[in-house]
Amino acid sequence: MKILTALLLLAVAVHSADLIEHARAHADGKAAFSFDASAWDDAEATRHLPIGVFDSGIGGLTVLEALLTLDTFNNETLQPGADGVPDFAQERFIYFGDQANMPYGNYSAVNRTDYLRELILKDAVFLLGRRFWPAQGTEPLYQKAPVKAIVIACNTATAYGLEDLRKAVAAWKVPVIVIGVVEAGARGVLESKTTGGIGILATIGTCSSQVYPRTITSTLGRAGQSVPVIAQQGSPTLAGAIEGDAAFPDSVSAYALKEARSLAEAYRDSKPTAPLQTIVLGCTHYPLAKEEIDTAFAALRKEDAFRDLIAEQRTFVNPAEATARELFRELAQAKLRLKSGEVCLLDHHQFYLSVPRVEEVGIQLSGDGSLDKDYKYSRSPGHHDFEDTKNVPMSPALIPKNSAKLVRERLPAVWRSLSR
Repeated sequence: MKILTALLLLAVAVHSADLIEHARAHADGKAAFSFDASAWDDAEATRHLPIGVFDSGIGGLTVLEALLTLDTFNNETLQPGADGVPDFAQERFIYFGDQANMPYGNYSAVNRTDYLRELILKDAVFLLGRRFWPAQGTEPLYQKAPVKAIVIACNTATAYGLEDLRKAVAAWKVPVIVIGVVEAGARGVLESKTTGGIGILATIGTCSSQVYPRTITSTLGRAGQSVPVIAQQGSPTLAGAIEGDAAFPDSVSAYALKEARSLAEAYRDSKPTAPLQTIVLGCTHYPLAKEEIDTAFAALRKEDAFRDLIAEQRTFVNPAEATARELFRELAQAKLRLKSGEVCLLDHHQFYLSVPRVEEVGIQLSGDGSLDKDYKYSRSPGHHDFEDTKNVPMSPALIPKNSAKLVRERLPAVWRSLSR
């Protein structure tokens, strides 16, 4: 088993290196999965580039909402303390949701983490490059702006791809900041100062990686705090249901109750001495359904089996705000932050998402036009001349109706920007 694991890790490393070399070999950025590295040659021009944010779908819009609304620093002195002006007021963002390939959390369950890691690097390459597809048309365009920082607004992608991406950026020698959400989530647990147990609701992939228990344990340990019981529940359905994916026909509330029950049972099996109090929303989709999730735990407390196991008042940790604070500090330290009066080369935020490239020979679709599930999870890495999806401008019309309603009602700053 150890030999097999080592071989699998080696294979993943080889495929990552393959994509890195592919991008290098197509330095003009015209080919698929490539970018023009000369975009960062001028340090002053780099400061005026936008910031990239990506997720496996629209769940990462919860992170973008935090970025658009955060006001925890003084924009003039850079010191902690709100000043009535959003901390990123001068910046512009490019958001990418890889909806055609979501949910990322399911790839590990079918032993396709090698392909998942390649997808994560491809997401970053898209943000670094200028290449995208028009909503209508059969040829790519090259007018998208490159970015000066990348926020991985996806817990699964952070777990499996953060280190790969940082190594790739170093190999490409581009001065781009890379930030993931998991470390921010662990800091959120530390800052919550709760004394009960910790539950992590995430995707199967994030839970399989053990990244949250490991990072929370080390974060609390470094702060000199004891580590309470930590339980996880990985869901193959909840993110898709929140997205409005037709493959998950039940209500979000129904899926939330199922996952809350499973998490409570896992926590009980750990023989805790304190009730479950802190819930980490370890998938960026889940804050969109926070009300449904909290209602599910409240319902469980009415059952005798869970009344004393779940705290009456629960604390939910959403890593998005901590991620926004970290990005502010990183931009300031690297002297890449735009100051008052300065402007980004973009006059408004931009949004993209992936859709099946139906004209490509060989892809398989389901009845609703999405990638066939068996096809999606059977793909292998290394085919950089083959595009079965394409990245197009996102509009409200392209978002599933249920998901669009959630964004409109719970992420107002994002909705205003998206509806421009």
